[in-house]
Amino acid sequence: MNPKSVLRWLVPGCVAAAALGCLGVAFFLQPVPAVAAAEPRAKSDPPVVVAARERAALAHVIYSTTMEIIHRHYFRKGQAVLPARAMEDVFAEVAEQSKVEGSWIAVNTKAMSIHHEPKTDFEKQAANAIAEGKEQFESIDKDYYRSARAIPLGEGCVNCHTGMFRGPSKTPRYAGLVISIPLK
Repeated sequence: MNPKSVLRWLVPGCVAAAALGCLGVAFFLQPVPAVAAAEPRAKSDPPVVVAARERAALAHVIYSTTMEIIHRHYFRKGQAVLPARAMEDVFAEVAEQSKVEGSWIAVNTKAMSIHHEPKTDFEKQAANAIAEGKEQFESIDKDYYRSARAIPLGEGCVNCHTGMFRGPSKTPRYAGLVISIPLK
């Protein structure tokens, strides 16, 4: 690998790690943000599900904020690493350290990677729910709490995802961020 190639991977990775670390300290030392309480809870949900739901909301804040920071400061024309791709390295590191998994799904635009096509029943249902305007879709089974939340795609995102470089889309476009948390 040549030095320029290494820098293209290293800079977004370092920025993502630093942003995630700062956000993690800031968020984990504070009470759970209001976004965690946005979804009504069933009175019958066991405490582990309530905790998983709150952690998923918090993880969503951290991941989506990191994504915004990478886009704002490090996405420049001509660079090979897209921020969404750099975030996949963040997902892998977080999963290794915490067992909380994060991944992207395409919702109502073209998937930019075959890995972003909704594959599981949960991902397909989540993509449909987000495309219909729901901000969150969740599933709870005996092993996992899963949450998918909308990631609004801005003009720059839509240009690539739709291949239409004509300005803002008349229809809101979304990707989805899927977070899976083991309940055991």
